[in-house]
Amino acid sequence: MDSQREEKWIKHYSSHHKILLVGEGDFSFALCLAKAFGSASNMVATSLNSEGFLIVEYSRASANLKELEDLGCTIIHEVNAKSMNTHPLLEMKLFDRIIFNFPHAGFFCREDDRSQIMLHQIVVFRFMKSARKMVTQDGEIHVTHKDGHPYNRWEIVKLGEKARLSLVEKVPFMITEYPGYVNRRGSGDKCGQSFLVGLSSTFKFSKKTTKQSEIVGWIWWW
Repeated sequence: MDSQREEKWIKHYSSHHKILLVGEGDFSFALCLAKAFGSASNMVATSLNSEGFLIVEYSRASANLKELEDLGCTIIHEVNAKSMNTHPLLEMKLFDRIIFNFPHAGFFCREDDRSQIMLHQIVVFRFMKSARKMVTQDGEIHVTHKDGHPYNRWEIVKLGEKARLSLVEKVPFMITEYPGYVNRRGSGDKCGQSFLVGLSSTFKFSKKTTKQSEIVGWIWWW
């Protein structure tokens, strides 16, 4: 990244930040940031699925990926958010902002089923643990998540505390502030379809500077 380039912002993100995007669907969020910056040379964008899967399931994926590549983005497919710090192309790298929009474990039960919620919590918690090893000392980890029932039962802030992260702030997420971004389900028969964002927030976390007391009541294999 050229440190002399004029700094440009879109919401919480600067063209001078080194940014890691996790769990991108059709890569429209990454492309939104890149267009705002005029470059994607400061960005690494990743997906859980293969490039072939994305192109089949998401009508805009191929075009979005081509635009990102032309803007200098590093694109990595088949990256598991729960263990991304061990990926050979990501290990030992540090980022100023790590972003995971609308994390989801996949559809196994009803969204309000306790077992389904626990699966979501495991994904988010392990992502946070992995991200903590990849964020700079003054950097932030951002999780955007729905506010209403049953999504509030995920207890995002408590998951952060368990991962030894501090909540910096919780701010409303407005999808209209990210031109071109189209959120995707990412799993199931309708994985390529969008979903209603409704009331959602971006939770910003940072590394803790003091020892956090242990939170009881979490399942042992976390």
